Amino acid sequence: MLNFLERLGTLDRRWIFLFIAVSVTIPLLLRRPAPVIPSPIVQDLYDSVEALPAGSRVVLSLDYGPSTVPENDPMAHAVTRHALKRDLKLYVMTIWATGPPLIANVMQNVIASDFPDKKYGEDFLNLGYKVGNQGLIQSLTSDFKGQYTSDIGYGDEFPSRPTSELEMMAPITTIADFDMVIAIGSGYPGVKEWVQFAGDPTGVPVGGGVTAVEAPLLYPYYPTQLRGLMGGLQGAAEYERLVTDAYPEFAVQAKQALIRMFPQTWAHLVIIGFVVLGNISYFTQKRRARK
Repeated sequence: MLNFLERLGTLDRRWIFLFIAVSVTIPLLLRRPAPVIPSPIVQDLYDSVEALPAGSRVVLSLDYGPSTVPENDPMAHAVTRHALKRDLKLYVMTIWATGPPLIANVMQNVIASDFPDKKYGEDFLNLGYKVGNQGLIQSLTSDFKGQYTSDIGYGDEFPSRPTSELEMMAPITTIADFDMVIAIGSGYPGVKEWVQFAGDPTGVPVGGGVTAVEAPLLYPYYPTQLRGLMGGLQGAAEYERLVTDAYPEFAVQAKQALIRMFPQTWAHLVIIGFVVLGNISYFTQKRRARK
């Protein structure tokens, strides 16, 4: 046994890579959702959306790019399903130049497929991309329609129109006329800027989702300035768990993050196992050398 433990210290690293590959590939093929328990910060975000009465107006800002789609897309999709299931009015926009295709993805793969009865211009709206970063967010506190004079539209049936002609834009003057802002981001500008330049000046509740590396930077804003936060794939999986538990009709399509968390969990367990065995091998060799 001691000889075996000592030999582990000289194990060819290619065997480790092989074990990691197997630990990821098999769970991916099985497509099983990971067992996750929602954390308080994700639960609070979900509860804030759940508590909004039907007809409440929610801004959903998709402020990320292709490189973080695996983490951010499940967040955006879960929030979209939750909001529309609650009959909230959803205003989708982006302050990133890479955002318009992400909005199109939500419109096509979530709204069109899961909510065919929802009407564009009455239940959801595509405001598209505007340049300006935090300056744009700040301007929304004084003149929302001045920045968004027209929408983007929704397919051939709903071409772009002046926002003055849209039913959903009639009650909107500033960002304060919304009941909540949910920003899904992966950097600057993103959730922090929405908190600082929209939430703090007007009092409109702000929640969001960010990549795992960015989440710790936003924890100080919770729970006073930030109602809740999804951090990385884990946070997205927790929100999906809450949505699918409350609304079983989404049990199949709303488990992107839950399914992706399963191979990630096994890969982490394998890595931890090799770290433990490596340390045992090291101390075993050190002990024998002393003798």
